[in-house]
Amino acid sequence: MKILIVGANGLLGTGAVAALAEGNEIIKASRSGEVSVDLRDPNSIAAMYEQVGKVDAVIAATGVVPFKSITDLTLADYHAGIDDKVLGQVELVRQGLNYVTDGGSFTLTTGITERAPILTGVVASLANGALESFVLAAAIEMPRGLRINAVSPSVLVEAPGYHEYFPGFEQVTLKACGKAYAKSVNGKKSGHTYKVG
Repeated sequence: MKILIVGANGLLGTGAVAALAEGNEIIKASRSGEVSVDLRDPNSIAAMYEQVGKVDAVIAATGVVPFKSITDLTLADYHAGIDDKVLGQVELVRQGLNYVTDGGSFTLTTGITERAPILTGVVASLANGALESFVLAAAIEMPRGLRINAVSPSVLVEAPGYHEYFPGFEQVTLKACGKAYAKSVNGKKSGHTYKVG
């Protein structure tokens, strides 16, 4: 399979690459990679797809949101999180419908704050919930047998800088997250969120 992994140089992206590298052609895209893309810019997404051409699967292991107390969040903060994490991944799907082969798949990335909120995580919870709802709704309308799923990890063992924000949370490994991405790409489910932790 030819698999496009957006955010391939990030932590979750490296887990997806490792889990799917054997027997597949992996195309790595990121803001600073050989295949360059900025999901906040629809023209950048279009240029990426034009460069890469037809693929069998797309993984979005990306998305940035601000972490602030609800009393400190501005409307601009909400827009920043929605524009980057939500609309960036949605646009990757919207444009990708023309590039993913029949029966292929999209896998988006959400996170545990959709189901287990944390202090300062309001925008993250909003973004993750919106993406999971998008996956559910988009799955019933996908053309040509295309599938769409999400991977929703808890805080990673390999991301110690975030551990203090997730007290009492089960920490999950990058390898476990990689397996979830592989299940989404290689499986038959659509409209599903693979929860890791």
